[in-house]
Amino acid sequence: MPHHVTLLTRAECHACAQAEADIRRICGELGVAWSSQDVDADAELRAEYGDRVPVILVDDVEHGYWSVEESRLRAALAD
Repeated sequence: MPHHVTLLTRAECHACAQAEADIRRICGELGVAWSSQDVDADAELRAEYGDRVPVILVDDVEHGYWSVEESRLRAALAD
């Protein structure tokens, strides 16, 4: 089953912009689908993740937050 990465972000977030660039590059190289979602557009997401954005989910499971750990993300997507 192919993996999917979701990046939880918010507007005006420098760390989110950097994480998106990293996710776009890594997923592009690996051919992995990804999407982003604004936590402020969903009350449940904002309550759960709002103080930790950006948050990286792999297959809807929290993988990390605040920054992309490239080697760890690549390892998770290689499974």
